[in-house]
Amino acid sequence: MDEKILNQLSIELGTRLRQKKLSITCAESCTGGWIAKVITDIAGSSAYFNRGFVTYSNEAKHEMLGVSQVSLAQFGAVSEQVVREMAVGALKAATADYAVSVSGIAGPDGGSAEKPVGTVCFGFAIRDGDNIHTQSYYQLFTGDRNSVRLQSVIFSLKTLLEKIIKN
Repeated sequence: MDEKILNQLSIELGTRLRQKKLSITCAESCTGGWIAKVITDIAGSSAYFNRGFVTYSNEAKHEMLGVSQVSLAQFGAVSEQVVREMAVGALKAATADYAVSVSGIAGPDGGSAEKPVGTVCFGFAIRDGDNIHTQSYYQLFTGDRNSVRLQSVIFSLKTLLEKIIKN
């Protein structure tokens, strides 16, 4: 059932992007490339997707996406500040119209009282001419590692669709 949902969301996302002649990129940490995989599962996705970034470590977030080391130290990798920076970095590097970024604690270890297992932050960047608009979200998902990651991919695709439909 989950594969069917992911496939439906990916097809709808691709259809919207094609209709509006828009492109997308992603910067992923805890999802490890799952969002890019689902997007590129759709034949013809090269019309709107040309690259994505898997930046699992803080070093990768900084080097590949330009995330500030100050932000990483002050807020941590799993923070709305960092995912906004990840999304902007991906958007610029891919010269895309839309970007989604994800960083979270999928478990089973790594959680804390402030950021328990299941904490996931999402960043979205949208190009509007010379301007870039960002938005971030915090979610607390339940379940095992795979479930947290799956819910993160679904949330990302659904939120992208909402943003593309609005614009």
